[in-house]
Amino acid sequence: MTGTVREVTPEIDAGTLLAGAQFIDAFRVAIGSTPVNAREACTRMVLHGPRWIDALLRLRNIAVAPLGLKTSGEGAPAPGGLIGLFPVLSETPERLVAGFDDHHLDFRVVIDVTGHAADRQVTSTTLVRTHNLLGRTYLTLIMPFHKLVVRGMMGCIVEPAR
Repeated sequence: MTGTVREVTPEIDAGTLLAGAQFIDAFRVAIGSTPVNAREACTRMVLHGPRWIDALLRLRNIAVAPLGLKTSGEGAPAPGGLIGLFPVLSETPERLVAGFDDHHLDFRVVIDVTGHAADRQVTSTTLVRTHNLLGRTYLTLIMPFHKLVVRGMMGCIVEPAR
C-alpha cells in the first residue's frame, strides 16, 4: 500500500557502509509512481517532514550542546553538500549515503530507491557505531524516538507535509 511505512530487515552491506556498526534498522515506504531519486527522497524526509520533528531536533540540540556533541553538519565539508544537518557522503540516483563521525558515535543514513513504474519503494537504513559510554548512553536515550521520527519523516516522501 502506497504511503504506509513499515519496518523491514536491513538489506545492505553494513561492513562497507559503517564497519563495526552495533545498531542497524530499516524502514520502507511504497511510493507508487512518485518520481523521486534518492536525493529528492532524502530532501523530502529531512526538509519537508512533520514540524513536530523540528521541535524534537531543537530540544536535542539544546540538550547535547553542553556535552560537545555536534548539533549540525559540523566538520569537514561533505562531498555532496548537506541535506538539512546531514552531510552527503556518496550518491547515485538510486542510493544516497549521509552521516558523520563524532567522538561519541558514528552514524550513516542510507536512502535507497528501488522498483519500476508503479511499484517504486524507498528504504531508509540507519547504522550507528558507538565509541564510548557517552555514545552508548546517547543511543539508548534516543531509541524511543528514533522509530517514531523515521516513520514520520518517511511518510513525507509521497507528499511532503509542509
